[in-house]
Amino acid sequence: MKDERAERKSIYLIGDTHFDHANIIKYCRRPFANVEAMNKFLIRSWNVTVKDRDTVYFLGDWAYGRRSRSAGYWVRHLNGHIFSVNGSHDRGAKGTKFRVLHYAGYSFLLIHDPSEKPKDWYGWVIHGHVHNNSLKDYPFINGERRTINVSVELIDYKPLNIDFLLALNIDSIRRMKTSRDAPERWEAPF
Repeated sequence: MKDERAERKSIYLIGDTHFDHANIIKYCRRPFANVEAMNKFLIRSWNVTVKDRDTVYFLGDWAYGRRSRSAGYWVRHLNGHIFSVNGSHDRGAKGTKFRVLHYAGYSFLLIHDPSEKPKDWYGWVIHGHVHNNSLKDYPFINGERRTINVSVELIDYKPLNIDFLLALNIDSIRRMKTSRDAPERWEAPF
């Protein structure tokens, strides 16, 4: 019997892994005892989720710290065809400032820092940068701002499948704190 999952390619989104960054554990209240445990968990979660044929859009900040390893080092340990948008800590990484992804009738702006979106962009913005430290303005989904925050802390520390995102009916969501929370929907007009 064929494994349909092996035949089908999927698209994933993720940002802000901050590999090798010990202080991020405290700063973002990540549930890891140390940086080695965090690095191993992030790699394992990514590789269990993403298959070699899948595409991953990485939205910045691969690693950080004096002795942190390069983005290229981490990419070699991760599954999928990875397209990188440069983050604020991605010196020398191969990536772009932003990218537009057209998928299932939507156009998404993929960018690291949501405050750097072009003024003439009115569609959905998928970003990282703010982690879980500005949930009032940048929860997982903010329907008012039309932003989707894929910092690892909000998406269970693994790449988020774009089909899961669209199955949520994002246009009906006013706010959703993390990918595990129930969405708060816009009230239907009467």
